[in-house]
Amino acid sequence: MVNVRQPRDIAQVLLSVLFLAIMIVACLWIVQPFILGFAWAGTIVIATWPVLLKLQKILWGRRSLAVLVMTLLLVLLFVIPVALLVNSIVDGSGPLIHAVTGGDMTLPDLAWLNNIPLVGAKLYAGWHSLLDMGGSAIMAKVRPYIGTTTTWFVGQAAHIGRFMMHCALMLLFSALLYWRGEQVAMGIRHFACRLAAKRGDAAVLLAAQAIRAVALGVVVTALVQAVLGGVGLAISGVPYATLLTVVMILSCLVQLGPLPVLIPAIIWLYWTGDTTWGTVLLVWSAVVGTLD
Repeated sequence: MVNVRQPRDIAQVLLSVLFLAIMIVACLWIVQPFILGFAWAGTIVIATWPVLLKLQKILWGRRSLAVLVMTLLLVLLFVIPVALLVNSIVDGSGPLIHAVTGGDMTLPDLAWLNNIPLVGAKLYAGWHSLLDMGGSAIMAKVRPYIGTTTTWFVGQAAHIGRFMMHCALMLLFSALLYWRGEQVAMGIRHFACRLAAKRGDAAVLLAAQAIRAVALGVVVTALVQAVLGGVGLAISGVPYATLLTVVMILSCLVQLGPLPVLIPAIIWLYWTGDTTWGTVLLVWSAVVGTLD
C-alpha cells in the first residue's frame, strides 16, 4: 500500500507563519517597557548577590529582611540622588532661563588674562578691543541661541520621569530576583544545558562572573572619581558642589567620566577671575580623570 502524501495548503502555511510573527511582535511590544528595567535589575542582582547572602546570614537567616535591606540600599544609591538632581534642576531652571534670556547679561571683563605669561597683555587688549567694537551687539546676537539651548536642556528634565519609571521597575524586579534568585538561576542553567550541555552551563557561570566583575569595577571607580572630584570642587569654592558630585556619579556610571562636570567648573573659575583655584582644580581634574 502506497501512502499518498497530501499536498500542503500554501495559504494555511502562510497564515500560520504570519500569525506566529504577529504574536512574537505583539509580545515584544508588550514587554518592551520592562526590558530596560529588567536588564538593570539582572545586572545589579548578579553583582550584589554575595552581599545579599552575607546580609541574610547576619539577619538570622531571614531572606525577607535581607531583600528589604538591599532594596533600601538601591533606593539610597539610585532613586534619591536622581530625585535630588531633578529637584535642583527644577528649582534653578527659572532664574537660569531668566538670567540667560534677559537683557542684563553682559560679557565679562576677563582681567585674569593679564596674569598669563608673555601673551596675557595682548590677549586682554584684544578682548577689550572686541568689546569696544561691538561686544553688546555680539551678545545680542548670541543671547537668543543661548536662551534656546538652555531652555532645551532644562526641558530634557521631563524625560527624567521615564528614567524614574525604569528605576521603579528595576527596584521591583530586583526585589523579585533577590527573593527567588536561586530558582531563576537554576532555570537559566537548565535552559543553557538543554542548548549546549555542559558548555552551556559553563557559559552561564562565566557570564555571571564577568557581569559581577565589570559591574563592581565600574561602580567602585565611579564612586572614587566622583568623591575625589567633589572634594576638588568643594575646596575650589565652586557652588553646588554636592549637586555636581551627584551629577559626576551618574556621569561616571554611564562611562562619561568626571570631566564633563569638572571642565565647566574650571572654565567658570577662570571666567570669574579666580585663576589660582582654577589652576588647582585643573591639575586635580587631570589626576582624577586618569584614574579609570
